[in-house]
Amino acid sequence: MVAAQQTGVGSTAAYAERHYSVQKVASMWSLGTDKVRDLFEKEPGVLVIGNQVIGHGKRRYRTLRIPESVLQRVHRRLERP
Repeated sequence: MVAAQQTGVGSTAAYAERHYSVQKVASMWSLGTDKVRDLFEKEPGVLVIGNQVIGHGKRRYRTLRIPESVLQRVHRRLERP
């Protein structure tokens, strides 16, 4: 059986990575969900699922799924002095 497909030097294919919900990251990092959305909404590699167009008087519904590699990258960036 073949392990996860490789896309680069030592990196696992993005689809094979574990993906986290906003709520899970908020819980792990002891942050509010709004803050997690702010941190990850425009981060490259994050899956954004839902409507992109906002109609007149309509609320935008979007689900974020955060790959583990993106989670680690943002964490490293935030822990720097």
